[in-house]
Amino acid sequence: MICSVQLISVVGPTGTGKSALALELAQALGNCEIVNADAFSQYRGMDIGTAKIMPAERMGIPHHLIDNLDPLETSTIADFQVTGRMALADIMARGKKPIVVGGSGLYVRALLDEMDLPGTNAEVRAALQARLEIAGLGALYSELHTKDLEAAYRIGPHNARRIIRALEVIAITGKPYSASLPSEQYLYPTIAIGLDFNRAALDARIDLRVERMREQGLLDEVRGLASDSQGGYGSGLGATAARAIGYAELLPVLRGEFAEDAAFTQIAANTKRLTRKQMGWFGRDPRVTWLDGGSPDLLKQALSIVQQGGDTAAPSPRRRTPLGSISAAAN
Repeated sequence: MICSVQLISVVGPTGTGKSALALELAQALGNCEIVNADAFSQYRGMDIGTAKIMPAERMGIPHHLIDNLDPLETSTIADFQVTGRMALADIMARGKKPIVVGGSGLYVRALLDEMDLPGTNAEVRAALQARLEIAGLGALYSELHTKDLEAAYRIGPHNARRIIRALEVIAITGKPYSASLPSEQYLYPTIAIGLDFNRAALDARIDLRVERMREQGLLDEVRGLASDSQGGYGSGLGATAARAIGYAELLPVLRGEFAEDAAFTQIAANTKRLTRKQMGWFGRDPRVTWLDGGSPDLLKQALSIVQQGGDTAAPSPRRRTPLGSISAAAN
């Protein structure tokens, strides 16, 4: 099938079937390669907890930014942007079409949008972390509110990691953090397809997903990744990897600090909470055309969107409000 659009993205909350649709699109369109835009699928060995598409399941379609990091490595969004854009450029230089797949709005937009990400400064960040411990999060948020009202509004008063990052960028660049946030302007002609379910259906899918991960041996996977040579738990995962849902909740289980059943209940709850945040990112983007992930002719609908937008990468007339957003607003 011929398609003139330069790049395709498949986005949406965790558990909606993005990876499966991307594989089907790649097969149907031909000449495509898939680029992962999930932070934690980059880590080798973090397979079950990230629902990673394993090599035997990839149908011969090349995948990029999967298993490219050791779990001890710390990765930033700026690092990901550099690596990911190199992958996109390489794929397109070989005459192939990238399909970007991910549930992290910031990671997807770091690849696709005009977005300048400043680097990091260990000394500045350490100083901000020390201030957080002494003065508290409220003091740091108040400072951000004074220096960059837009960033403060978008981040909110409870996200310590992002508040510290915003103040770090302001200190490094002398510019508002909001100036580095993504614009709604693609670097390349792009068609964005979003997958969603109504809230009750998605929550049920997540419950099944977490149950399946438990049956597949997620606890053993975390045990193998997190143990060090002295038999402790936690030091085998770096700061980034240890934050992943499914891993963060099970580390206390391995240390005897939390019950296994309660941890898996927490994994499901945290995943559901994550899906709401993901829709907060993607649901505001008017360029995404949303489809019901449970539709029996999902591939046909997705191919139609790609073909209709292939000449201009303009918004599709089939654009609609995400199902999850409708459900969440009604509750």
